[in-house]
Amino acid sequence: MADKNRETKALSSIEQVAALLDPRNVVLVGASDRPGSWTTRVWRNLKRYNYGKPVYPLNPGRDQIWDVKCYKSMAGLPEAPDHLVILVPAKAVAGVLRDGAAAGARSATVFSSGFDEIGSDEGRAFGDQLRAAIIDTGLAVSGPNCLGNMAAAGSLVTMPDDRPQVLERGPVAIVGQSGGLAMAIKRTLEERGINTGYMVTSGNEAGLTTADYIRFFTADEDTRVIISYLEAIHDREGFLDACRAARGAGKPVVVMKLGTSEEGRSAALAHTGGLAGSIAAFDAVAGAAGAIRVGTLDDVVEVTEYLLHAPLPDGPALGAITFSGGLRGLMLDAAERHGLRFPPLSDKSQTTLEGMLGAGSAVGNPLDGGFGVLTSAETYRRAIEVVLDDPNIDILLLQEELMREPGSTRKEEYLRMVEGMAAEAKKPIAYVSMISYGLTEFSRGLRAELPHLAFLQETDKSLRTFKSVADYAAIRRLGEVCMGAPSAEESAAAARVREAAAGAVPGDPHALSEPDSKALLAAYGIEVPTEAVVGSAGEAVKAARDLGLPVVLKAVSAALPHKTEAGAVLLGLADEDAVRTGYHSIIDNVAKAVPGLTLDGVLVAPQVSGGLELVLGINNDSEVGPVVMFGQGGVGLELYGDVALADPNLDLARAAALVAKTKAATLLDGFRGGPAYDRDAVLAAIVAMGRIARDLGDVIEALDVNPFVALPGNGGGLALDGLVVVRGG
Repeated sequence: MADKNRETKALSSIEQVAALLDPRNVVLVGASDRPGSWTTRVWRNLKRYNYGKPVYPLNPGRDQIWDVKCYKSMAGLPEAPDHLVILVPAKAVAGVLRDGAAAGARSATVFSSGFDEIGSDEGRAFGDQLRAAIIDTGLAVSGPNCLGNMAAAGSLVTMPDDRPQVLERGPVAIVGQSGGLAMAIKRTLEERGINTGYMVTSGNEAGLTTADYIRFFTADEDTRVIISYLEAIHDREGFLDACRAARGAGKPVVVMKLGTSEEGRSAALAHTGGLAGSIAAFDAVAGAAGAIRVGTLDDVVEVTEYLLHAPLPDGPALGAITFSGGLRGLMLDAAERHGLRFPPLSDKSQTTLEGMLGAGSAVGNPLDGGFGVLTSAETYRRAIEVVLDDPNIDILLLQEELMREPGSTRKEEYLRMVEGMAAEAKKPIAYVSMISYGLTEFSRGLRAELPHLAFLQETDKSLRTFKSVADYAAIRRLGEVCMGAPSAEESAAAARVREAAAGAVPGDPHALSEPDSKALLAAYGIEVPTEAVVGSAGEAVKAARDLGLPVVLKAVSAALPHKTEAGAVLLGLADEDAVRTGYHSIIDNVAKAVPGLTLDGVLVAPQVSGGLELVLGINNDSEVGPVVMFGQGGVGLELYGDVALADPNLDLARAAALVAKTKAATLLDGFRGGPAYDRDAVLAAIVAMGRIARDLGDVIEALDVNPFVALPGNGGGLALDGLVVVRGG
């Protein structure tokens, strides 16, 4: 048996998921014919959907069940077990896994709950036992606390849901940490005529994780869109790598992520025992890897509908042709809410449409085509061509919904005409309805005949969909980042930070002094002012004289990260007497604020004025790891929170995209007659922060540069303050 275990452990994650979803046989461990029991439901589903391989009930207390032989042990089975469906108490699960692996099993689905998700010491102990059994045996395990799986290709349904469902190969694969929500997505997609080839409910992910399933779906030829309902990431690097691989294969990963609120993060912990991090950090890091996060289950369906039927746009600029002035207004409102634009049509397009449509139409973008397009297919076709050919437009939206019954020859003629145009067009075409509607069998049949058109429902949902798709397309266009190896100076500075972290109390955050923090910044190419650390009032005066007045004084101590609150920062000291008095004031203020603290000295720095205050930073998120922060400093940060986050893998183009997400971008370019500031210096500093996060992301808890001052013109930029906090140990 040891050889079999070694063989199982050597399987790749793709091979492990294949063992789970295409088993040689299924063993129902804990089989019970109690009415409504989950094993009974799973048994019936395997029979209902004609699973063609052996299914063995196992219960040591039964000789027969469901009118078939019931087996008392793994050893008593007529062949080696392959896939175990486990419904026994939590305390017994680890033993079942070990017994099954010893008998030759390759995979298991653990329905049982009562592990880490319940938050008790006993539950955590059972979870530890379960994980140890998985590691020791190498079994491919989904769950615990899950609802089974479905694979249309092999007619496998190990789920207890006893409602009839479609089991046909399709272009969508779903993995959900909630089985109920995964099933809701599947059923709604089916109502839209979209079949699901695979559905996995991953539960607590003690064994296989969402990353493993994404890798498997990426390798599957039939899968075109991957959907994930995600409460918490259990394998950070694996998840991000899997999303990148899917992006590279042209297979979007649509993620419905729990944890946009504090209550939602608590619910994730209670449901699957996973710790959810900041949703903004997830968007930055997972978004850069290729995940498309959406806010609602309806959005999952709409984005999937688009991705299956329309190409990605080359940009975010929307064009639209409607039959209703009201819908035109709804589109404009929704676009503003979601950060989209309907740019003006070119002069050529405007003139052509005015001559074509005449009275009763509102020529603009969106275009209200009026009776001209309602009564003439040729006019409609020409209007579509004009807007599609407009250089200002990246994607064309049309007003219409799928017919629910035959009879409207004009609608069907228009739909089929536009299908032919969409098949040849270089830009995507999508239909938008005013309101959500249900599909009939006729609707679904017609929809199947229009494969190059996305039919999206309800205006606001549709515009949210275009925003998600446009952002994903922009990520795809950026490609990969090659940051290069760290320089010798960067490596040496990083080593000093690691040494400081190693000398701190394990697990506790430890702040570096401002000079040490700035030394790290300078090593990575972020300019800092020329400064001096002094130990007396006389030295402070001399340093001020050398640096040039006015100056700033700050206390220096790693034990005093928040100096302002302690009265340990003095600004604008314009003469030597002020410097001398200021030095003594800082010493006195610190002694009162933190009795017994011995300072490393007092920092003297030139007062910098005339620049734009910005903030740069690194935050280490509990779920996705380090993220780079950029935004307004000063009042803009405190009052408006004008900041945005980015994945640390940055180049100048990505840094520019980060800046563009903030109002600071407008200030950088000069606002209301104000000067423009050195944007290039800002972008270079952001990229440098990314390199720091890359090299020290495992030890830096946080890094704040507040303010980073961008100077006018090409004057560069300076990190006027810096604070590095590392994890001890």
